[in-house]
Amino acid sequence: MRRGGRFGAIAAVVAVTALAAPASAWAHAALLRTTPTASVTLNRPPKHVEMTYSEAVEPRFAIVYVSNAAGQRVTAGFPARSPTSPDTLVTKLRPIAEGWYLVYWRVISADGHPVRGAFTFAVGPNPGPPPQFPIPSLSETAATTQLLIARWVVFLSTMSAIGLFVLRALTARPLVRVLRGSSLRALNVALWISLATALVATPIYVDLATAQFALRSAFDLAALFPLLRSSAFGRGYLDLELALALFAAAVALCIWIDRPERPQRSVAELFATTGALLAAGACLLVPGAAGHAAQTAPRGLSLLFDWTHLAAGSIWVGGLVGLLVLWRSTAELLRVAALSFVVPRFSNIAFGSVMVLIGSGIGSAVQHLPTLATLWQTSYGKTLLVKIVLLGAAMMLAAVNLSRTKPRLQAASSRPTLAAGAAVLLRRLVTGEVVFVFAALFAAGLLSSLAPPSKALARIGHVSARVGPGRVSEVMQHGPYRLAFHIDPNRAALPNTFGVKITRGGKPVQGAGVVARFDMLDMTMSELAYRLPERATGTFERSAPALVMVGHWGVTFEVTPPGGSPFDVLFVDHATG
Repeated sequence: MRRGGRFGAIAAVVAVTALAAPASAWAHAALLRTTPTASVTLNRPPKHVEMTYSEAVEPRFAIVYVSNAAGQRVTAGFPARSPTSPDTLVTKLRPIAEGWYLVYWRVISADGHPVRGAFTFAVGPNPGPPPQFPIPSLSETAATTQLLIARWVVFLSTMSAIGLFVLRALTARPLVRVLRGSSLRALNVALWISLATALVATPIYVDLATAQFALRSAFDLAALFPLLRSSAFGRGYLDLELALALFAAAVALCIWIDRPERPQRSVAELFATTGALLAAGACLLVPGAAGHAAQTAPRGLSLLFDWTHLAAGSIWVGGLVGLLVLWRSTAELLRVAALSFVVPRFSNIAFGSVMVLIGSGIGSAVQHLPTLATLWQTSYGKTLLVKIVLLGAAMMLAAVNLSRTKPRLQAASSRPTLAAGAAVLLRRLVTGEVVFVFAALFAAGLLSSLAPPSKALARIGHVSARVGPGRVSEVMQHGPYRLAFHIDPNRAALPNTFGVKITRGGKPVQGAGVVARFDMLDMTMSELAYRLPERATGTFERSAPALVMVGHWGVTFEVTPPGGSPFDVLFVDHATG
């Protein structure tokens, strides 16, 4: 116990230290440049709008809404991919008149997360002041109830099937030879039920997700079928379906030629078992390739963490389900003898799996969480904490199982009075483990639907104030300088006025250099930066469409007084629509 306690303490210190350091973060599709540029006033009306992103996006999942000040749509068609750049979307416009126009866009990132934003432009020569545009309402996310349940069923059934196969092929297989009258038939049935569920649930999930982001009914199969493989996300999960079908075929062949009553496997049995295990490994590689892991640098390490985490979790959860199946299906006279053989073998494998699960989970968290504070300050971090608590509860039950049930089962042959109590205790503890692990898998499905914290959080230092929603007016003192900041109207998808009045000893400070930098804190996007010109003596101000989407922003004012040392003032701003 002392050695285990020291190991746990060392692991905790390593985890906290690693999380405290900045790390690479996963990025969504970010808007890099537009034509027309944001807030520009054109002498001639444009014939189309171009938007270039940080990755190729599928036009059939994109929404580009261009409207005038009255809210009338002026687009002449749907977005299309530029023939010269796969990362650029082109949307044609109808003939437009003088005035201001809003461009509202929504695209789907490679892993299925929606990203949206807006900017404005004007057609001159006298467009007038920017109006208050009506903003389209699009609230779809990757974390709706039906998508979460469907994703959970996919994860649960796939991992259970793989874990049941490992238990059946490696752990419980010798039971038939050492205990006359025992059978693996119930494990085979549970395995096939899990596999069938995964094969049915995966295409249903792809259909629901595609319908969600194409803004169509999930039953409109004629319209959705051509779109299923149009996104990297859809292609990934359809590839999972193919991998599952391959795994099912390999499992069928393995079970068909397997003769567990033999002392040693034949060459054919070895090849069949190896092939099925490789197919299982391929199934576990696909979710990471279609999700966060494939978008996180370094990609190879991220995919390795994801794969080992899923593999270890599959062995654990499938093995627990298999133990319950064995307990239920084995005749009462043989139950204790069967469990006495299988449980110690599974416990050793499960212990190693849990260690791998912890290690790969820490590695993945270090990659996705830019700072330790994001563990309790962001939705992604809070969900990760819930998953950790659920797995911790399951591990506590597993520890009790290992320390109390396993010795009792092993001693049951010499002390029969322990048999019945040990079997009942095993069933109760394993049932509790299964409940907690199933709940942790639901949290894992929610994690894969949420955007990991923005890497900009690692760059944020001392926060001077938290502001918004609504108009911002803040006055603060920095050394000898008095700074009066304002952000108006502080609404996303609109040109906002950002300004600061700098005084020293009651006198305006002229000739200072002021740059405003904007970092999206809810997801990773490109940083925006604008220099604020001196509009009046000591007043530096600019109107810019910097808050391109609703959410929390880090707004940093970099001030360089003439003849003085530069300094920064940071606001965490909540911008609403």
